[in-house]
Amino acid sequence: MTKERIRMIEEGLALLNPLKIEIEDEGHLHVGHAGAKSGGHFKLYIVSQSFNNMTQINRHKLIYETLSELLKTEIHALSINAKSPEEL
Repeated sequence: MTKERIRMIEEGLALLNPLKIEIEDEGHLHVGHAGAKSGGHFKLYIVSQSFNNMTQINRHKLIYETLSELLKTEIHALSINAKSPEEL
């Protein structure tokens, strides 16, 4: 299920034309946590020109909007590190 969720996240974020994307399953850190049963815990690193001239808060909002349907069912928690290419 984890690989399928990661694939769904990657597909959803494809709209942002990422130059780099890494998604790590952190579910093993949340075993026994009530929310762990309803969706996965993931760590996201993404680089996209879509983030140029955006604050971190607005980058996170954009990601949450892009993944809104998955956040209802497949993602319980998402740690985000979003950068523009100029920040590398």
